Amino acid sequence: MNVLIKPIISEKMTKVADEFNRYGFIVDRKATKSQIKAEVEDIYGVKVRRVNTLIQRGKASSRYTKTGVITGKKNTVKKAIVEISKEEKIDFFSNI
Repeated sequence: MNVLIKPIISEKMTKVADEFNRYGFIVDRKATKSQIKAEVEDIYGVKVRRVNTLIQRGKASSRYTKTGVITGKKNTVKKAIVEISKEEKIDFFSNI
């Protein structure tokens, strides 16, 4: 089972990574903290100290078009904030 879907690469998450050595990932909704820890250690070769998870509920969205108002809903996602040891770093841009 592939637990990690994609890393969260934003300005805010980059600042948190530089300051506190924490990295964000969007993960499978059924993944546990131990599965997330094992997958990050396996893929990136780092020692994980702590894993925090959260579920971000999907918001209702609407937009106005020529034909009228279109309403919809964004997807619900599970995020994981992974803290690694201070000596190590994860480089998401190394293979670009």
